[in-house]
Amino acid sequence: METFNLDSHPHVELCDLLKFQGWCESGGAAKEVIAEGLVKVNGKVETRKRCKIVADQVVEFNGGQVVVKP
Repeated sequence: METFNLDSHPHVELCDLLKFQGWCESGGAAKEVIAEGLVKVNGKVETRKRCKIVADQVVEFNGGQVVVKP
């Protein structure tokens, strides 16, 4: 499982996280896969594109997992 550090930020938007992880080429592509129900947060499908991801949440997409750290 990979990790993503918030670096003192309170959260990261889900669509941005997918882009930062390199799982999607652009924010637009990230928003599409989120809308299609292909992304899970803490094991549940998340369809809110700008959902705020905070520390200790786990995001899954296309076989990859990332845990968010403070």
